[in-house]
Amino acid sequence: MFPVSYRNLELMLQDRGVEVAHTILFRWVQAYAPEIDKRIRPHLRPSNGSWRVDETCVRVKGRWMYLYRAVDSRGQTIDFLLSVKRDAEVAKRILRNALGQPHTVNPRTITVDKNLAYPCAIEQLKEDGELWRFSCSRQSSFSITSWNKTIGT
Repeated sequence: MFPVSYRNLELMLQDRGVEVAHTILFRWVQAYAPEIDKRIRPHLRPSNGSWRVDETCVRVKGRWMYLYRAVDSRGQTIDFLLSVKRDAEVAKRILRNALGQPHTVNPRTITVDKNLAYPCAIEQLKEDGELWRFSCSRQSSFSITSWNKTIGT
């Protein structure tokens, strides 16, 4: 019924009899989100060996940025990254961050979009020994949003 913003959360809580200002909700998120993230990550369901990685443009505080996303074939988010640039270094960083998550396994296949930065980043990670050398990468014209609609998440 409500989009998720601090002001709308304030209204939702007000409907349930809890008086709290949106600024207080913002402060709670800033204070407690890192601790919650640290405690929850080890309990996430392990990802499977088939990943999909892509990027899309989003507007953040009036600036266009690239949102890189990595999900497994079940649609479970592995990791995401906001970046001003769209190059091989950022592609390498999202893959390195995804591999470093405690709930991930080294992927059998990585399906990427037509961005030429991904094959370069994948080869560099294989050479550095961070990525399994038998991992194969496929290029496809998919998007994660259309994939999520296909599997119903």
